[in-house]
Amino acid sequence: MFTTRPEILGTFGVVTSTHWLASASGMAMLEKGGNAFDACAAAAFVLQVVEPHLCGPAGDMPAIFHAAKTGRTEVLCAQGPAPQAATIAAYKALGIDVIPGDGLLSTVIPGAFGGWMTLLRDHGLLPLREVLEPAIGYYENGHPLLPRVSDTIAGLTALFSGEWRSSGDVYLPGGAVPAGRSLFRNVAAAETYKRILREAEAAGPDRQTQIQAAQDAWYKGFVAEAIDAFCRGTEAMDSTGRRHRGLLTADDMAGWTPHYETPASVRYRDWEVFKIGPWGQGPVFLQTLKILEGIDLGTMGPASPEFTHYVTEAMKLAFADREAYYGDPDFVDVPLETLLSDAYGATRRAQIGEMASLEIRPGLVPGFEAQVERARAAFRIAGENGATGGATVGEPTLAAMVASSRRGDTVHIDVIDRWGNMIAATPSGGWLQSSPVIPELGFPLNSRAQAFFLDEGLPSSLAPGKRPRTTLTPTLAFEDGAPRLAFGTPGGDQQEQWQLGMFLRRVHHGLNLQEAIDLPLFHTQHFPSTFYPREARPGHLTVEESIGAAAMAELARRGHRLEKAPAWTVGRLTAAEKSADGLLRAAATPRLMQAYACGR
Repeated sequence: MFTTRPEILGTFGVVTSTHWLASASGMAMLEKGGNAFDACAAAAFVLQVVEPHLCGPAGDMPAIFHAAKTGRTEVLCAQGPAPQAATIAAYKALGIDVIPGDGLLSTVIPGAFGGWMTLLRDHGLLPLREVLEPAIGYYENGHPLLPRVSDTIAGLTALFSGEWRSSGDVYLPGGAVPAGRSLFRNVAAAETYKRILREAEAAGPDRQTQIQAAQDAWYKGFVAEAIDAFCRGTEAMDSTGRRHRGLLTADDMAGWTPHYETPASVRYRDWEVFKIGPWGQGPVFLQTLKILEGIDLGTMGPASPEFTHYVTEAMKLAFADREAYYGDPDFVDVPLETLLSDAYGATRRAQIGEMASLEIRPGLVPGFEAQVERARAAFRIAGENGATGGATVGEPTLAAMVASSRRGDTVHIDVIDRWGNMIAATPSGGWLQSSPVIPELGFPLNSRAQAFFLDEGLPSSLAPGKRPRTTLTPTLAFEDGAPRLAFGTPGGDQQEQWQLGMFLRRVHHGLNLQEAIDLPLFHTQHFPSTFYPREARPGHLTVEESIGAAAMAELARRGHRLEKAPAWTVGRLTAAEKSADGLLRAAATPRLMQAYACGR
């Protein structure tokens, strides 16, 4: 079939990400003798520079990777938890019932930097300076500003010049919105990373000692001190329409470290798929696979209304379970074994009919009845919110992101090297629109706490030290027991959905990665959004118009409440593959004209 660009083929290594400069920087690490983990980290630091409306230094990051040397497949959790002062009572005392989607009250411990340092220390090969230099260079010497970054800044001009003046100092140079494709610098952020490097190298010549010193500079040194002082001393306007100080402290940061986990996984035909645990939405993908297992998708066209209908209806059921059951398993009991079982999947599959469901229907797991009822009450509120308005902040679809400068999103990276190391990572948070820039550091904090509920008794209810249920969800997949695929996408609640369509087209229809990415994409917002103000749109289904009028008509006949998206506006997928013969492959979406795959 026709594709927008070739699927990249090679044997030495492949890197694919949501920006061409990040992909090129990651590939440079492979050329220098680094491995997939060096390349992924270098690409991630560059993405903070070139996509600041989608991720930043103070964001968060989950990664899932396979290390060829040990043969182990692991999750790296760099999702920072809530500060110790972040209690439901503390927010209620401020008259807040929904955590705002921006400002300082929505901040959790920034985990991304610690995650990258942990990955480099334990699995990388290159000196820290080699990995950080591309990002520092783009901060200091400038990079071509994406037109969408310029548009985002333009939409925030009043906020940056009136309330968040420190953000205006960085993003409104000379008091004006920087033009798209002009050279843009962030000298303050460059100085932050240069100081981290100086302190790291002063600790001694050993690579691992330097990396640990860099992590200490962030979580126990000058970065933590600047964050603490800013949160204590700054009242920042947020989406409540009022000004609030932050709750994050230096003690919170000093007491946290990233960690490794065993991934959640399921078997699907000849494949095993690995995801992060229920502190994120990753198991939604796995649940949906178990629901779809008894449906013959291979007989349906990869862009047919039948395929779209059955995948959508299965996702609605899995996402309803996300709301009823998922949360940080260090704090709540998540019946994941049951939710991923064949028997439970078959029960849920029986609930799919020929017509679209307009109900949010969590499944029933014995012993969780009261919890499900509390979730149902939250569904009703979300449905009412969805009927009256839309979100103003959070992680949206591409089409919505273009229309709203207050929304953030995410980035993604996939790398496979010549030794067989494989990693998929989805950094996010710390967007330029999330909170005011900390002047001494050159970047803002994150807004991930908006994923918490301020209602008691839900699996994602707020608690100090608890991880917010993240939407960030990279994926690895093995075929016949061999590491095969690394893939992912930005897009908040849509991440699982866009990835799932691509994976199923690869598995059932034999499409290559670029073909599977280029076909029309779809998603539903049937369930409560993770992001402020947490609305739901029962029966909703967005489909790219390139699926065709006849398919649209059939989906409407089946009762889906259709939202037609322009062609090439849904999803930002990237993917990498190691074929059984050792050939490496990579692909990236043409949507937004910035994601790129490279390799040789």
